[in-house]
Amino acid sequence: MAKPKTFISWNVNGIRAVLKKGFAEWLQSEDADVLCLQEIKAMEEQVDYDFPGYHQHWYSAEKKGYSGTLILSKVKPKSVSYGLGYPEHDQEGRVITVEY
Repeated sequence: MAKPKTFISWNVNGIRAVLKKGFAEWLQSEDADVLCLQEIKAMEEQVDYDFPGYHQHWYSAEKKGYSGTLILSKVKPKSVSYGLGYPEHDQEGRVITVEY
């Protein structure tokens, strides 16, 4: 399996907001192998974009419009896990662990 080479981490302060500001074009031009997004503030069904060429790993907060993380990766991970195992924290969708 090929290993990812380019990793980008970005606190987007709302995935829907950055999609309106050229995020799709930026994503295509950066061509990152793995993109880790924080504070997406949306659930997958609320986002009208497919992120072509990327495996998607969403972990949205239970509270709509709050926190949440998303990992986009060109390489399919060996494993993906969500949360830390503490329900009081995991409801905020803050931790996704991927293994390559």
